[in-house]
Amino acid sequence: MKKVLIIGAGGVGQVVAHKCAQVSEVFGEIVLASRTESKCKFIADQVYQQSGVRIKTAQVDADSVDELVRLFDQLRPFMVINVALPYQDLTIMDACLEMGVHYLDTANYEPLDSAKFEYKWQWAYQEKFKQAGLMALLGSGFDPGATNMFTAYAAKHYFDEIHKLDIIDVNGGDHGYPFATNFNPEINIREVTAECRHWQDGEFVKSAAMSTKQRFTCPDEVGSYNIYRMYHEELESLTKHYPSLKKAQFWMSFGDSYLKHLEVLGNVGMTGIEPVDFNGSKIVPLQFLKTLLPDPSKLGPRTKGKTCIGCVVEGVKNGEKRSVYVYNVKDHQDCFNELQSQAISYTTGVPAMIGAKMMLEGSWMQAGVWNMEQLDPDPFMQDMNKYGLPWKLVEEPGFDLL
Repeated sequence: MKKVLIIGAGGVGQVVAHKCAQVSEVFGEIVLASRTESKCKFIADQVYQQSGVRIKTAQVDADSVDELVRLFDQLRPFMVINVALPYQDLTIMDACLEMGVHYLDTANYEPLDSAKFEYKWQWAYQEKFKQAGLMALLGSGFDPGATNMFTAYAAKHYFDEIHKLDIIDVNGGDHGYPFATNFNPEINIREVTAECRHWQDGEFVKSAAMSTKQRFTCPDEVGSYNIYRMYHEELESLTKHYPSLKKAQFWMSFGDSYLKHLEVLGNVGMTGIEPVDFNGSKIVPLQFLKTLLPDPSKLGPRTKGKTCIGCVVEGVKNGEKRSVYVYNVKDHQDCFNELQSQAISYTTGVPAMIGAKMMLEGSWMQAGVWNMEQLDPDPFMQDMNKYGLPWKLVEEPGFDLL
């Protein structure tokens, strides 16, 4: 029965708060904090109406180590679940070190002025957290997060060596807008427009963003979609921790309307992350664009369809080649009916709660900085089935992937 502080009151923070409250026997006291406390209070009211669990709220600027330290000193939490912006990972980690608080996030740190998507900044904290006797769990969302667990589970139970990995993220949902993003627009667009990298024969191979596509038919009647190869941070950790991998790729589905809007916005400079002068002020075009786009946390009522996210893993067992497909399908409207959320926020928030639960219960608790696949996948996979993200595993799925 330990106190947990959730930082971030967007769509994912809402899901994390609800899901932690549903497991009140583990999450004894919950505090939700963000820059705008009114958002936290709105979510707290939702949680109380649904579960009868009261959560406290607080205001904090997660860009400020001093503000974070003051809040930690006041609350004395056991751990922080960081679902704020990835630019704020390091300030929160610094505050955790200063105040002796365990740490979890769902996305790797990246500098505000460049889209890097690298773990090197957080991996550099390994000795600091180890010496402090604190744990930092990185990337406990869906991708990264559940996809790392899918890979680790397959590697543990089905292979002696894994040689090829394809992570495939399909969002078959339709929100009805000509152009909108299903999570933070700034992060989404930075990610999608970044240079593509995939792992092949011991190194990352670069290519232009969205330059490689193929058709993928999802199981369980989700549908058939164009998927595009892009870089995603879990490739960096998975290729490090599974050195037998000869090829590793990340794929995501995009509709034609999304891509056309993105192309036009890019052509006129609206996806830029460098400040520009506007009427004597400095503004970042992408941050301005974010204010014009629909709020992802409010897409739930109008989003119909399903997500299908999983991993195709190929390798050898007892000298024989084999492949498996581990995946989850989630219906957007099921998520809305349960938590007034769309499936992207839901599928990120539930693994964040489960990762925190693993730490609170001691299943994963160990000092240092850890990526998900370095830990035992079995209890996490069991809890995915229990808390709303049931998964399936198909042997020899027969996909013909690039």
